[in-house]
Amino acid sequence: MRIAHLARSLISFTLNLSSAPLTKPLSFHSPTAKTTERPRRRVFQFSMEKTDNVSTTATEDAAVNYGFTRSEMYKSNLAGTVGPYDRHVFLCFKNPDAWLPHVEEDDLPKLVSTALKTRKNDITVKTKVTICEGGEGSEFENGDVLIFPDMIKYKDLKDSDVDGFVDDVLVSGKPWASGVQEVLTGSHVFVCAHGSRDKRCGVCGPVLIEKLKEGIESRGLKDKVFVSACSHVGGHKYAGNLIIYSPNSDGKTMGHWYGYVTPEDVPEILDQHIEKGIVIERIWRGQMGLSTEEGEKVREQKLPNGKDETKSNKHEENSAEAAKDNVASCCQGANGFSCCRDGSSEIIKEKKLEENIEGHGKGGLDKLPRWIGSLEQSDVLAAVAVVGAVATIAVAYSIYKRSG
Repeated sequence: MRIAHLARSLISFTLNLSSAPLTKPLSFHSPTAKTTERPRRRVFQFSMEKTDNVSTTATEDAAVNYGFTRSEMYKSNLAGTVGPYDRHVFLCFKNPDAWLPHVEEDDLPKLVSTALKTRKNDITVKTKVTICEGGEGSEFENGDVLIFPDMIKYKDLKDSDVDGFVDDVLVSGKPWASGVQEVLTGSHVFVCAHGSRDKRCGVCGPVLIEKLKEGIESRGLKDKVFVSACSHVGGHKYAGNLIIYSPNSDGKTMGHWYGYVTPEDVPEILDQHIEKGIVIERIWRGQMGLSTEEGEKVREQKLPNGKDETKSNKHEENSAEAAKDNVASCCQGANGFSCCRDGSSEIIKEKKLEENIEGHGKGGLDKLPRWIGSLEQSDVLAAVAVVGAVATIAVAYSIYKRSG
């Protein structure tokens, strides 16, 4: 295990320091001792400074090669990069530092993975299973199981419970006979921080988690928004990756995926997506509940990707101005907030984009040409005036012909 190796190396380091006794004890009263002591101290200080410099350089190299400024950022189209699924199960197990590269091969996750493979033909709901952090310092305990969009938590799943849990909950769709069902509330954000699987997630994930927690604290959302590190979700090259599960205005839980997320995007995610339900299209990967066909339509749209000219300004603007900049966003209305404004053409635009992005029974992303939503009232009135003028001339000409 990774932790065991780390502990062993620390113990070895301690023993090496204590197992190199001086061959001749130094006396502070000896001139010879003073002569030999000073250069040794200087060499030791130089070694420490050199080590610090190496550490700093390694950190900077990691940020350049695997962080938010790496060369591959914003190079791939994000929209449509989430495979179809209708249920997401999170198993809380240890923390990212302890996860194996393939964490599903470790203890409890391995038992769950094996049970799912055994019963896969009996599970009728398309289900994703991901590991999230559990234990001290996290939102949940080891063995907790979270299920979305059901917004359900079961506590303390043990090795001996796995087969019964899979059979009751995931196969039969019933409450777990051996567990107590608890209701999840608020918004839940899962950030991929699986560093042993991919360095990009290991560098970007922890930074985003810290930034999200700072933003949640400063906005007084601590009891409404919960952030957890999670294992590989697919798409390492899109790091930072995160998934948000939150209710819309109808109380239905939506699951939206974001990629190429940077610390600069965090205020917008909290203020726009979580508080107002506005999906940020430029970093949007996809969502829970889209069929394969709908996913293909999303991919064909070639939605705005990554950076845009208004990105740096949006975080400081008020909600109305930010919503205008985000014309290509949908109205989700999470946590009781509404992103639609009365008496404005923005309502029309947002409703059309809601149909486009969510695509639930309204024709999907190709429902209407996107330019229709951008027509202003003045454009419509001008068109009507032109048509009216042409009609008037036609009628007058017809009367003139008959009278002649």
